[in-house]
Amino acid sequence: MTGFKQHKGIVVPLDNANVDTDAIIPKQFLQKVNRIGFGKHLFHDWRFLDDAGQQPNPEFVLNQPRYAGASILLARENFGCGSSREHAPWALADYGFKTLIASSFADIFYGNAINNGLVPVRLKEEEVDLLFQLVATQPGIEIEVDLEANQVRAGELSFGFEIDEFRRYCLLNGLDSIGLTLQHEATISAFEAKQPSWI
Repeated sequence: MTGFKQHKGIVVPLDNANVDTDAIIPKQFLQKVNRIGFGKHLFHDWRFLDDAGQQPNPEFVLNQPRYAGASILLARENFGCGSSREHAPWALADYGFKTLIASSFADIFYGNAINNGLVPVRLKEEEVDLLFQLVATQPGIEIEVDLEANQVRAGELSFGFEIDEFRRYCLLNGLDSIGLTLQHEATISAFEAKQPSWI
């Protein structure tokens, strides 16, 4: 997992509340256990007019040329609700998103996102409103998310955000739960070497 310190990128506005994990990645695409290849199915039922994913929906925001290459997703409250599927952050990351901004995230999704190096930023509702207004007047604008400073910067706007210090440490250093454990590999090995062979 790559560490995240700052990221500046085009923001795409998904002006929906309660976006659930089935909308993020529909269940028929959950047949793999590696993290690669899910991006093409992200928001499948919204992005495409057909089941095969061959006819893009021109009305859907991710299909609009001005948001091509977007790496920051702006959404409304309770993003990632619904069933617990780690494939949802996999799909977002595989599509190219580095960070998500919303006023709230479903708890399990929030943890899954962080465990997969995707940075979920919680802002106040009025701050999210201001960002939506900014993107509406300046489509294709870039936003900077600075995890070292806990700041979101967009044009003349600047907002602070809070994140648990442990999770922030993991994101800054590119550590998932396995990476954290491996930091203590020598200590673990030394402990195991002292144990009786019959344990």
